[in-house]
Amino acid sequence: MKKLLFLCSRNKLRSPTAQDLFSELEGIETDSAGVSRDAEVFLSEEQIEWADLILVMEKVHRSKLNQKFGHCLGGKKVVVLNIPDNYEYMDEELVSLLERKCAPYL
Repeated sequence: MKKLLFLCSRNKLRSPTAQDLFSELEGIETDSAGVSRDAEVFLSEEQIEWADLILVMEKVHRSKLNQKFGHCLGGKKVVVLNIPDNYEYMDEELVSLLERKCAPYL
């Protein structure tokens, strides 16, 4: 079972879309969180430990991840998807972008 953790700022639109989109795939478990203090679900050390791969929406999310949780990343692979905060939850264009950019990691 491959465990994918999706991160964005507030865990309201992009990362929950990714979590829900890929959660039904065979052999994949998903979770999501935000790296901003006002996130719906703020990232925890337990989530990082759980994940096999961390996928962040923007470079700024990787930077915040390294700043706040660098001590527990321990060689975890972090992928920047380069998906801007321009979409609503489950927006068709967002879904298409996620499918294309995440395909190599599924």
